[in-house]
Amino acid sequence: MSTRKDTESGKTLDFPVKQIQIDGLVVLKIIKHYQEEGQGSEVVQGVLLGLVVEDRLEITNCFPFPQHTEDDADFDEVQYQMEMMRSLRHVNIDHLHVGWYQSTLYGSFVSRALVDSQFSYQHAIEESVVFIYDPVKTSQGSLCLKAYRLTPKLMEMCKEKDFSAEALKKASLGNENMFEEVPIVIKSSHLVNVLLWELEDKSTVAEKHELLNLSNSSHMEKSLQMLMDRVDDMSQDIVKYNNYSRNLSKQQQQKHQYIQRRQQENAQRQSRGEPQLPEEDLSKMFKPPPQPPRMETLLIASQINTYCQTIKEFTSQNLGKLFIAEALQESSS
Repeated sequence: MSTRKDTESGKTLDFPVKQIQIDGLVVLKIIKHYQEEGQGSEVVQGVLLGLVVEDRLEITNCFPFPQHTEDDADFDEVQYQMEMMRSLRHVNIDHLHVGWYQSTLYGSFVSRALVDSQFSYQHAIEESVVFIYDPVKTSQGSLCLKAYRLTPKLMEMCKEKDFSAEALKKASLGNENMFEEVPIVIKSSHLVNVLLWELEDKSTVAEKHELLNLSNSSHMEKSLQMLMDRVDDMSQDIVKYNNYSRNLSKQQQQKHQYIQRRQQENAQRQSRGEPQLPEEDLSKMFKPPPQPPRMETLLIASQINTYCQTIKEFTSQNLGKLFIAEALQESSS
């Protein structure tokens, strides 16, 4: 578990984490993990280690979760993590748990499993974050590594485990305020920076222009296809909720009509001097239809927002590359 750096007075700083500083070695380990074990849509995950200094979370190390099949039923992930952190402590390496990372393809990381996992981490360790690494965007020439946390509103909803429409409306929780992104700063040693500058000077012009390649139509097509699928899921979810609303309204009308009929009959029996009808448990007679969970709707809406942002970034990158390529062509001619 991470601990905040104590001040001179001995008190612990309680500032929220406003920035994440990650070592370049950790970024390379995450990329290397996916290249070695990530195949197609295979998701790789791992643990982030570091410490909190004032309002900055410093991530200095990480290690991957091993891939295991159904045959490895006796594999204990918790025990594996504890042994890894114990081994790192023995060799004097930062071993404090500050979160986890996961790979994603085309921004499809928003899921109930991710929310449940991050809630468990964040509930146990307040400073925990989840890193999302997108190898598809990274292959286009720009590193895509983002850090997310659950907002306090979503944390409260997960604690109460009430995702009904009334609870979401009361908490003012929507897909736009489910996650909060924390800015990341990559830190490297001076020797590493000097090496990068030397490699950049040695690289040829042709290699530099490879980043201007516009051949990412397949990625754009895949993102559009996944966006269409999510929109279809949203429309089906809306139909389910509309059916629930109609059934609930119809039942409420039947209940109201039943109560009115009983009141009229009791009035007639009272006028004839007859005893009134016995009280009945209306909750058993008119059971409300099961309300569809709204958490899935929020996740679908968040996925749609993520895909739209991905398509927007691809489009803007292509336009920028096109303008640069035209400028280089004019300058060369």
